[in-house]
Amino acid sequence: MAGIGVQLNRIFNKNTVATSLYGIGFSFTYTIAPMLTIIVCLLAMYEVLGFDTVGFVERELFSCSVLYIFIFSMLTSSPFNSVLSKYQTDKIYEQKFDDIRPCIIVGTISNLTFSSIIAIPFCIRGILVGGIEIYYMFTVYIGYLGFSLTLSTMIYNSILKQYKKLCLYFLSSMGLTFILSLLFRYIFKFSITYSMLLALTIGFIMLASLELANVLKFFPTNSRNYRGVLYYYRIYWKLIASNFLYTLGLFAHNFVFWTQPWHLVVLDTYVCNQPYDMASFIAMLTSISAGIFFISKVEMHFHEKYKNYMEAIIGGKLDTIEKTQRRMFQVLSTQLLSLAHFQFIISIIVFLIAIIILPAIGFSGLVMEIYPLLAVGYYVTFLMYSELLFLYYFNDLTGAMINGIIFALFSVCGSIVSAKFNSAWYGAGFTVAGFLSFTYSYFRLRWIEKNIDIHVFCRGTVIVRVKEKMPRQDVYNIYDNQGVNTQAG
Repeated sequence: MAGIGVQLNRIFNKNTVATSLYGIGFSFTYTIAPMLTIIVCLLAMYEVLGFDTVGFVERELFSCSVLYIFIFSMLTSSPFNSVLSKYQTDKIYEQKFDDIRPCIIVGTISNLTFSSIIAIPFCIRGILVGGIEIYYMFTVYIGYLGFSLTLSTMIYNSILKQYKKLCLYFLSSMGLTFILSLLFRYIFKFSITYSMLLALTIGFIMLASLELANVLKFFPTNSRNYRGVLYYYRIYWKLIASNFLYTLGLFAHNFVFWTQPWHLVVLDTYVCNQPYDMASFIAMLTSISAGIFFISKVEMHFHEKYKNYMEAIIGGKLDTIEKTQRRMFQVLSTQLLSLAHFQFIISIIVFLIAIIILPAIGFSGLVMEIYPLLAVGYYVTFLMYSELLFLYYFNDLTGAMINGIIFALFSVCGSIVSAKFNSAWYGAGFTVAGFLSFTYSYFRLRWIEKNIDIHVFCRGTVIVRVKEKMPRQDVYNIYDNQGVNTQAG
């Protein structure tokens, strides 16, 4: 992500209206546009293939399949993405490029194995209990693995700053998906929903393959140091836990409402809560621009100050270290406040537009009652995520993990409580979870600021730690002329 910040810095430094608009468009294109490409492709297939003419059960089966693919792919890939990203970054910094291939291989196997452990029992239940066709569940399973691998390989390409290629891969894959859906429907005479599902699955596989081939091209050699990657899994388990808990917190409130009496069960297999899920999706889109502002307004400036501080630590004077340290935290505070202001304005504008337009196109009733408080929750949550990334910057993995625990725990417990209230308060649990984790991360960053010297200079070791058999306690031995030990020190 810092790579985007560097490029944006060059764009915005020109200080013209045109370059400012170009910088905003640049950050939008390389952060949010890839996922929006998938959404646009789905909407296009809905419209062209006549998705609204499909029967209720078949329509809900497809909708729930896509929903599960997206949610659980993000959940099962999140534990590995963060630690694999760190491993790859460290090895590139150390110029040990032949260690990258083992990282990709181990990461891919870990991701697909963990995803399969979750998906296979579910697919078997769908076939045996729900009576869903084997070919249909197998397609769902492959699509799920394809999208999980897509999310994983996106991390590798982002570190290599392959943003343009990523966008090109998404556009070409989703374009192929749309064409294949027409081919399957009108040439092979598949059903509308299966044509869409099969085309989407092939699109995800193509997307993951393109991303994987691109990153492997940069690292043709293989050191076969697979244990090194597994070692990172062990020593950075807090990083794995924090990223997984954050992702879990994003969807845990949905899972709670899937258990409510007014939930929907499709073929005794899929469970969802349409009004709450739709309100969550709209609320997320309301504040999704926070990612753009974070990169273009926060990380772009902070990365430079953070780099200056680290360079001062390596070879600077004491006053230089203290000066760069103050500037770094001043920029951090200023840009977080700026992010909150900008995102608040955007969220208010989008919220007012949604309130006016959505009822006119069919979104009304319970969805619009739940939406306002969830919009607040996602606004706070995305601000909290910015703080979480700063905790990663300072290598505060304990603080990041505690942040994840607070967010996930209160997202579940708060939603259980709020589900008992009026529908307008259904989103209160998620909102409270975001606010509490945001508050904790803020004070954690303040604590790091006050203890930055201890945090930076007192974390290392003078003697390398090793794990081996304890040596003898003798320091030296004195022998007489006959070789008899007369004294041991």
